[in-house]
Amino acid sequence: MARTFGLIMLNFGEPEAPTMEAVQPFLERIFYNNAPLERFPTDEARRARCRELAEKRAPGLIEDYARIGGSPLNRQAREEAALTQKVLTGRGHNVRTYVAMQFTDPSIRDVVASAREDGVDALVALPIYPICGFSTNVAALEDVERAARDMAWDVPIHELTAWHHDAAYTRLRAENIRRFAVDAGVDLLDADTLLYFSAHGTPIRYLEMGSRYDGYVEEHCRQIAELLGGPAWTLGYQNHANRGIAWTQPDNEAHIHTLGAKRLVVEPISFVHEQSETLAELDLDFRSEVEALGMQMHRVPVPTDRRGLATVLADLVTPFLLGNAPATRGLYPCRCRQSEAAVCTNGHRDVPCHYARTTTS
Repeated sequence: MARTFGLIMLNFGEPEAPTMEAVQPFLERIFYNNAPLERFPTDEARRARCRELAEKRAPGLIEDYARIGGSPLNRQAREEAALTQKVLTGRGHNVRTYVAMQFTDPSIRDVVASAREDGVDALVALPIYPICGFSTNVAALEDVERAARDMAWDVPIHELTAWHHDAAYTRLRAENIRRFAVDAGVDLLDADTLLYFSAHGTPIRYLEMGSRYDGYVEEHCRQIAELLGGPAWTLGYQNHANRGIAWTQPDNEAHIHTLGAKRLVVEPISFVHEQSETLAELDLDFRSEVEALGMQMHRVPVPTDRRGLATVLADLVTPFLLGNAPATRGLYPCRCRQSEAAVCTNGHRDVPCHYARTTTS
């Protein structure tokens, strides 16, 4: 009998309703996930700190959700999973696709349990974060492994940690920007136009712990710019300094004051779904700041070729379904996730983080 694979597509998740009852537990889970950024004498103290941070952040996030009419992240994640399932089953693969969220329902633990109940006998865990981060890709995969272990399910788990270096994905991202610029009547090579990559920030502490996230971000931006013919470009980070600790630089709010362009084409390079970080932070808050400085802003939507993205994801996981060596798709043992099951598009390459370069020079 052919093996039945369960493809678990791991997402961040956002609350469906802009209410305190939905938002505060969501934030507490996020802050608890990042608790290693601070020291606590006990788990009780750690949880108390997470509640404190969530209570402070919740009102502003609820306002963001209200301003954008609710987050579309979960809906788009389900749609992407359905498209990926369609591509894979159309190729004859015996696979069931699941959506699991790190911080909302359905939880990773519940989805792993559902896959077991469905008779799945091998898992492929795929974070829908193209650029590898410790609190996203690595943490989500650890949760999959932990869930299976806790329920004593001895199931093979194949892990794909990150995939920004995949050539097909990079082309898809570049073409998305190119089509948007044409439709908006913007010349990316005009001297007054600047391609502005906005990436989700990460705490410097994670870079000190060995994450190469910022190096990967810079590399990805550079490769996309090259495919677009070499427009002038820059990179800024969307930082969330809730804990009062150092985050990646330059921060968007400060960085735009250093620019001399007349118009920005803003590409949210870390994201493959629209969510509060794109619809509120960029489209509303960042746009207001950019326009106050006298610049025009054009924001590129997340990849609009959803079927194309589903094909990229299906291609990435196909080696696992066929029993082929992951290297046939350019996947090699991951350096960030210390697991024999984990592969990514970066494992064979030395991509140093920017933090390491600047602190050791």
